[in-house]
Amino acid sequence: MLHNRVLFIDGEAMIIDKPAGLPVDRPRDRSQSLEDMLDQLTFGFQRLPLPVHRLDRDTSGCLLLARNPKAHKRFGQAFEAGTVVKRYLAILDGEPAEDSGTIDLPLIKVSTEETGWRMTGDAKGKPARTRWEVVERIQGRAMLAFFPETGRTHQIRVHAAEGLGLPIVGDPVYGKGGPAVMLHAAELTVPREGKPDVHAEAPLPLRFGNIGFGRG
Repeated sequence: MLHNRVLFIDGEAMIIDKPAGLPVDRPRDRSQSLEDMLDQLTFGFQRLPLPVHRLDRDTSGCLLLARNPKAHKRFGQAFEAGTVVKRYLAILDGEPAEDSGTIDLPLIKVSTEETGWRMTGDAKGKPARTRWEVVERIQGRAMLAFFPETGRTHQIRVHAAEGLGLPIVGDPVYGKGGPAVMLHAAELTVPREGKPDVHAEAPLPLRFGNIGFGRG
């Protein structure tokens, strides 16, 4: 039940800890999506809350919903203006040589009949920047914190795979695939004029601990 996953709520905003495997928008196969479950998140309001941004189906963590249309517009503008601060955690299939850095790799969408669409680094693409730092190194793998400064589709996944040369563990498109994608939206801060920030941190999911990360 989604109402157990609310991390922040007030009259205009809500942040939920989206479970991995749940798409935000209804997929083509008509399987269950967040869209079908918004009535669990009204908390006394008649209007359904609306997602302000998107997380990939297999990414867990902080997802912002607006509780009225004016707030939805304002929060959307904050994302576009780049004032929203996001921190993601990901486990990579390998270890970077450095402990921190910035990936500056423009991204473009490419598509083939055989494999469908994906994003890739290309000088002609849209600007994309991500800061990163190593949080933990265990047995040849590393958990990194990623701070995207732009919000391109699949930005962290491509920046890990192409920018660092180390795909995210479990990534079926940019890595080797596996039972679970090790990418989690750990923290979200949305500034508001004249009001406290909308802010939440989502606890590290069990799938990270199951392969040894974040235990201490």
